[in-house]
Amino acid sequence: MTRLKIDAVSKQFGSLTALDNVSLSLEAGHSLALIGPTAVGKSVLLKLIVGLYGSEQGRLLIDGEAVGDSGVRSDAMNARIGMLFQQNALFDSLPVWENIAFRPIAYGMARDEARALAETMLPSVGLPVTTADLYPADLSGGMQKRVGFARAIATKPDILLLDNPTAGLDPILAARVDRMISSMARESGACVISVTGNMVGITEAYDEIAVLHDGVLRWHGAAKAAETDDNAWLRQLLAGSRDGPISTISNAA
Repeated sequence: MTRLKIDAVSKQFGSLTALDNVSLSLEAGHSLALIGPTAVGKSVLLKLIVGLYGSEQGRLLIDGEAVGDSGVRSDAMNARIGMLFQQNALFDSLPVWENIAFRPIAYGMARDEARALAETMLPSVGLPVTTADLYPADLSGGMQKRVGFARAIATKPDILLLDNPTAGLDPILAARVDRMISSMARESGACVISVTGNMVGITEAYDEIAVLHDGVLRWHGAAKAAETDDNAWLRQLLAGSRDGPISTISNAA
């Protein structure tokens, strides 16, 4: 079943084209790694899906239902999408457990129940339960990333959007997070789009890979197919090579 469909979506910022007629679909229970150099539209696409941006053309569909911008989405539709932001976007004035349970509390969950939920989430992202009463300023960057991830999955979303989920993590924890992403997708039926710059083990960690460059989708296919496909953009990124169609300067946001 196609859970998420992105149909010919374009996004402009003034004269700058961030996304140019991007189309892709993702099945329930599948995970996709969205890769590309910096400033090519990857985060813009996630923010458009979650509703922070509107598009100039195209549409988004979840389980075949057209999704509008965030201002016209129902709470039920918003609850189906979870997102980990690139800079974590934690609330400095709230303790860790309230950061994790922010959306459940906003949707009416009792605070004692919300705290219990947050405490069950902490070990799943490699943090002790005692972290619950700390504040973001008390945490390292990697720990903040894990709190942001716990918040993103606290509502058990059908669509999970992750902007650099392993940035700032050591290799062992990064591999653990990648495995957790894929297993969560398979077990819950959620579809996951993860913007990542970590090419190590990417074809084993994700079901699919998509390449975005200058706002254009250059390649999308099964992760295993990426190991041998001769697409120039894909090969340059996986090899980390300077030689190829991707220069050090990109034109998109």
